[in-house]
Amino acid sequence: MKTNVKYLPILIGATLALGILIGGWLNAVNGNHFLVENSSKTKINKLIDFIDNEYVDNINTDSIVNITVDNILSHLDPHSVYISPSEQIQVAESMKGDFVGIGVNFYMYKDSVAIIRPIENGPSAKAGIQAGDRILYADKTKLFGRKLPSDSLFSKLKGEQGSVVELTIYRKSADKKIKLKIKRGVIPLKSVDVAVLLNDSTGYIKINRFAETTFEEFTNGLSKLKKEGARALVIDLRDNGGGYMEEAIDIADELLKDKQLIVFTKNKKGKIQKTFATKKGAFETGKVFVLLSENSASASEILAGAIQDNDRGTIVGRRSFGKGLVQREMDFDDGSAVRLTVARYYTPTGRSIQKPYIKGNEEYFNESEKRFENGELYEKDSIKVADSLKFKTPKGKIVYGGGGIVPDIFVPLEIEHGNENTVYLMKSGIVVNFVFEQLDKSRITFKGLSFIQFKDKMDTTDVYFNTFQKFLLKNGLDINLSKNKAIVKRYLAAEFARQLYGESKYYEIILKEDAMVKAVFK
Repeated sequence: MKTNVKYLPILIGATLALGILIGGWLNAVNGNHFLVENSSKTKINKLIDFIDNEYVDNINTDSIVNITVDNILSHLDPHSVYISPSEQIQVAESMKGDFVGIGVNFYMYKDSVAIIRPIENGPSAKAGIQAGDRILYADKTKLFGRKLPSDSLFSKLKGEQGSVVELTIYRKSADKKIKLKIKRGVIPLKSVDVAVLLNDSTGYIKINRFAETTFEEFTNGLSKLKKEGARALVIDLRDNGGGYMEEAIDIADELLKDKQLIVFTKNKKGKIQKTFATKKGAFETGKVFVLLSENSASASEILAGAIQDNDRGTIVGRRSFGKGLVQREMDFDDGSAVRLTVARYYTPTGRSIQKPYIKGNEEYFNESEKRFENGELYEKDSIKVADSLKFKTPKGKIVYGGGGIVPDIFVPLEIEHGNENTVYLMKSGIVVNFVFEQLDKSRITFKGLSFIQFKDKMDTTDVYFNTFQKFLLKNGLDINLSKNKAIVKRYLAAEFARQLYGESKYYEIILKEDAMVKAVFK
């Protein structure tokens, strides 16, 4: 069966747009607004009561209310949204920065819960769980051979902090069952993937979203890098869909000098609220580079805009998404919520980077498809900017509003990767699954190898490249990878490194040939 991959970047872009939407939901200001009683509200209430009391069939009026709320919000802007109770729980947990559980990365492999890697220093690692173990039972609940939905599975592994769950483990390497009692603990959900040195004097910090703990994670990473000798800093915000704007503002404060404007907001009454940097900045003088992609949005754009408009650093990459709206949340008793756009934010030069949404939500979130079609992901000259939205930084650099942050140094998608479809594929979960299955068959092959020995082994063999090509075909993806062999081998080696040695080793391999990182040093 052949799968047409022509639209793979578009599909992945759409998926990432969902992340941008979630980030947009959480670009919030504290406080609630309650609707004022009026004739329209009375009309809606009367209609719902009429249906509830008199309609010929039994009907769930809650679902009607949800549809009504969705319909109302759909006529406003793309980031004013209704969030169901189940979605609200998931989003809140993701942005909180931690959860209570046993601390494992797992993969449903052949109807069993297979451990990819226990989280370092987490409850499972301390209890002795190893990569490759299968969880057969959680207490007396059978977890294998049942095709349990994810929410049911998570509910068995999560619980109250300090509570104990007895796991029955099958350890393939020893061909035996083991029972382990694990005390559930707080498991961090990292928003900073890694903080490492690119060379003796340049630090690199990758931020995947702006959650409650992002500023703390960032400052911890920055402090470590400074101790290791970092005098310049690369902040990677590629594919970061946003989150809490306060976290982005706090990070900008670490990089900007006292009284420099970071961002300001304006509501429909014209009220302006400005936020300035303070004296506390921990990195106010070293060189700063910010990496952006077409999927960097919201809080990512606030941070990038503050750096660009204050002439503080260099923006590298491609034009960002273009989300310049601020939301406020109103919670309902059933656990659902509405996040309503209450203001626009502006970068220090006074530009709004919000892209147009007058043609509807679908076209708004699929705008990245147009960027493929008009060539702007490949040529900087193809980026369409309006001269009427031209602004100047204090040093006279021209910047533009009206649709994202335009980089100072453009790095095209095609040159960056050779083939964008291949890289989107190599960043997907299918690679994680493939690598786990290969390790599961022959984990002993890598036992005792130093990281240098591991890299030499991966560089000199094509076995995993050839096996991965067959794996894709088996899974319905008829993609010829031969023209992008080097890229595929690099990403495969990086994923093997992540599962064997940890997250930092993944980035050590990936960043070595990263075109945006290379552009920093040109």
